[in-house]
Amino acid sequence: MSRWQPDAAARLERAALELFVEQGFADTTVPQITARAGLTTRTFFRHYPDKREVLFAFDEQLPGIVASLMEGLPASYTPMEVITEGLPIIATTQLAGALEYLTTHRAVIESDPGLQERELRKHSMLTEAIREGFLARGEDELTAALGAHLAVTVFTVSITRWIDLVGTKSLSEIMRETAVAVQQITRSSDD
Repeated sequence: MSRWQPDAAARLERAALELFVEQGFADTTVPQITARAGLTTRTFFRHYPDKREVLFAFDEQLPGIVASLMEGLPASYTPMEVITEGLPIIATTQLAGALEYLTTHRAVIESDPGLQERELRKHSMLTEAIREGFLARGEDELTAALGAHLAVTVFTVSITRWIDLVGTKSLSEIMRETAVAVQQITRSSDD
């Protein structure tokens, strides 16, 4: 085996996901993952602190992606416009072609309470990044907090719907539909 292996992180992630599906998260070991990927355990630990984090590698990047996106949106956008226009951009630039992966990823997470807890931590990190993005855009604390929670709700509900609909609609289309539904729910009956 050569000392440098191209695309090691992606190979480890793919191998781990395959093994988690085949034999379960709890019954999969790091040596099994590295053997499947054709890499060493040392290489694994250079990329990930433990086997759980293999499933959440992209999630660590997501807050930065969201913050960058929010900075690039027009300053005139309302918080709801940031959500309705910004989330579909993430869908097309970051998640296009990821339906099969996300479907498998969700099944693995749903199979383990510890992974479900880590998934909630991801949502919390994403909410905080979006809140900070709204604050940077000049929103007050309450608006920033509510906008962040709404954005994460729209994001997670949309991903779930996309998986459940098995790709019959695009993720960006579903995100727009979900955002419109949120707007309809939040309108008062006096409007």
